[in-house]
Amino acid sequence: MWFRKKVKARPEEKLKLPDGLWVKCEPCGEILYRKELQKNLWICPRCNFHFRIGCRNYITLLLDDAHLDEKDKDLEAVDPLNFPEYKKKIKSAQKKTGMKDAVVYGLARIGGIPVVFTAMDFGFMGGSMGSVVGEKIARAIRLARARRFPLIILSASGGARMQEGIFSLMQMAKTSAELALLAKERIPFLSILTHPTTAGVMASYASLGDIIIAEPGALLGFTGPRVIEQTIGEKLPPGFQRSKFMLEHGLVDLVVSRKEMRNILIKILNIIWESG
Repeated sequence: MWFRKKVKARPEEKLKLPDGLWVKCEPCGEILYRKELQKNLWICPRCNFHFRIGCRNYITLLLDDAHLDEKDKDLEAVDPLNFPEYKKKIKSAQKKTGMKDAVVYGLARIGGIPVVFTAMDFGFMGGSMGSVVGEKIARAIRLARARRFPLIILSASGGARMQEGIFSLMQMAKTSAELALLAKERIPFLSILTHPTTAGVMASYASLGDIIIAEPGALLGFTGPRVIEQTIGEKLPPGFQRSKFMLEHGLVDLVVSRKEMRNILIKILNIIWESG
């Protein structure tokens, strides 16, 4: 019996798949079909890890009629330190995201209850907190105080924006001080932590919520696990700094799927509104 010799296909004859057709899940390594993942709200069907999505997606998912009466939408950063290439990076991020900086805030309703809603976007320079992000967070807190509406801040950030140096680090103290005034007036603050929420943002307003809610699989903490392992010279336990670990150790109050987040917020807000 004779067999035909297989001829190896030339590179140009190989099947070409469109870029970005498949996505690899970070924690479990599963290869996922992008369109199906998108239908599932960017949640891994195998391990329930929540991929990053933009702030506009959260507005659609969480707010009544997907509507945010956005404030200070044209506020944008300057370059106080003349940091090399910073202006170019800002313009590039603005073009990529359609945003002026890494956060939006304004008035909205969730389940008919008025709130001040704030959401960060990791797509804008890693959700880094510069002077504009800190100022808009502070203004959102002041608006909640003025209207006496519950405040919701949804965080997604790699931390302070190094290109602004001390101007960025000052925002940690400023936002924390504003939240202290909010708490003094007994106005509730719900903090939602998404993947990742780290460094200066986690060390300031993100961890100061009256109720702290995290998405499954979110990386939370001041610095990353690799840096900690290198510093202490020890292997960290499995799942360290992920939202489930943080729930078990008391840093967060709830771990809630993106699919259930709106319903949970409505339940919490109804309790707050009735008791207030």
